[in-house]
Amino acid sequence: MNARVATWLLAAAGCLALSGPALAVTQNASVKAKVIKPLTLEALQNLDLGTITLAPGTWSNATIGISRSGIFSCGNANVICSGTTATARYNLTGSNKETVIITAPNVTLVNQSDPSKTLNLIVDSPGQVTLTSSGKPGTDFDLGGSITLDSNTASGEYTGTFNVTVDYL
Repeated sequence: MNARVATWLLAAAGCLALSGPALAVTQNASVKAKVIKPLTLEALQNLDLGTITLAPGTWSNATIGISRSGIFSCGNANVICSGTTATARYNLTGSNKETVIITAPNVTLVNQSDPSKTLNLIVDSPGQVTLTSSGKPGTDFDLGGSITLDSNTASGEYTGTFNVTVDYL
């Protein structure tokens, strides 16, 4: 190799070493992170359908219930309803303006005098709520429910437990 070619190759290599990439491109992208408070759920009040007295005879399909808005129904001639009624009430806290899904499956009520006797409480749930504050005071919501009785329903106090789950939408 002659000296001139060698010099030229060294000069070209030096230029390449000193210059940046000829095809470099810069592009910006946005970054986002949403932070929300953990949900808390507190039971404030139990559901109560009062006292239900059954009429004599043979009959079926007497539905007794209370809606989540607190409207009590006992409109069947074969039952007499008395006593205080109430919806189940919960307080929910988390992040303001976030929507929360409420899951509350139906409840099996067990006769406390005879555990082989049960009733099925069909739950009336709001399905979802939007939080109106971050943290306290939180957002209250109610659950209602209904049971269906017939002339063969066993006497006794029937109890069960709600299994309420809440989660952000």
